Amino acid sequence: MVRVGLTAERLTRAGAELADEIGFDQVTASALARRFDVKVASLYSHVKSSHDLKTRIALFALEELADRVAAALAGRAGKDALAAFANAYRDYAREHPGRYDAARLRLDPETAAASAGVRHAQMTRATLRGYDLTEPDQTHAVRMLGSVFHGYVSLEMAGGFSHTAIDSQESWNWVLDRLDALLRNGATP
Repeated sequence: MVRVGLTAERLTRAGAELADEIGFDQVTASALARRFDVKVASLYSHVKSSHDLKTRIALFALEELADRVAAALAGRAGKDALAAFANAYRDYAREHPGRYDAARLRLDPETAAASAGVRHAQMTRATLRGYDLTEPDQTHAVRMLGSVFHGYVSLEMAGGFSHTAIDSQESWNWVLDRLDALLRNGATP
């Protein structure tokens, strides 16, 4: 164990890298042990189980993504903030597909409340401040943005937009323009 310098942090980072390589669903303690050329039991001094490992990877990905989104949003408002927010998520998913999937892991309520997921919700609401939405419209808009961004990214990554001559980036820009127009026009009819 000492010879490879295993720590919970090192295992989490390696698990995140492994998720990007083979897919988050394929990450197990066994797969990670093979990467370090150690027995699975060696990992259990640092992580409790494969589920614990996956939760750590999810928390790592949420934190990493929140930092990226926060940097993208700095000093922006309105459509500029909306596009920066959306592009940060899309770029992260493209660069780190396994980590992006990990960030979607269902966490127990206590873990979720202590995670960077709270920052994601706060940044989404901060992005929407430029649109002057009140409740319940703001909550509806948070859900709409999450659905549109995640849906688009998921379909794009699965090759769902590769069957047409229209570039996916052109459609992405169109979607962002339409979302901005919708949000600027207010909420409840």
